[in-house]
Amino acid sequence: MSDERGSSAGGRTVRWRLHLSSPPSTVFELLSTDGGRARFWAESAIEADGFVDFRFPGGERWRGEILDVVADRRFAIRYLGGTVTTFELAPDGEGGTELLLVDEGVAEEDACEVEAGWVSVLMSLKAAADFGVDLRNHRADRSFRRRYVEN
Repeated sequence: MSDERGSSAGGRTVRWRLHLSSPPSTVFELLSTDGGRARFWAESAIEADGFVDFRFPGGERWRGEILDVVADRRFAIRYLGGTVTTFELAPDGEGGTELLLVDEGVAEEDACEVEAGWVSVLMSLKAAADFGVDLRNHRADRSFRRRYVEN
């Protein structure tokens, strides 16, 4: 579990940290481009007119509004359930990246699933960025909704 969780009237805030060996520019490209997001996050995640159309295994779809983009530093989007998800990137001083994910406004009843979901996404990001590996199974019958972690 994250050691920096919090709650507010607007819901819970989920925070996770991740260290990557890859530089911020590589991590940012994965987060902020159609091809990058398709390498670790969704089957496709096409940006148009300030929105990203996510398509996940099992036919799930989500349209998220891009809220903030600062090259190699920040990518923020309105994500599932209307939460505000921000990826903050900082150089680690050794060629890698310190990433902080903050997801604000998570409904209490969804918090456990959201916490686990972000761990899955972040581990897939690390595998793609640092090792060029896709951990996902790309199978609708083995999706996160069906309790498979390798969505």
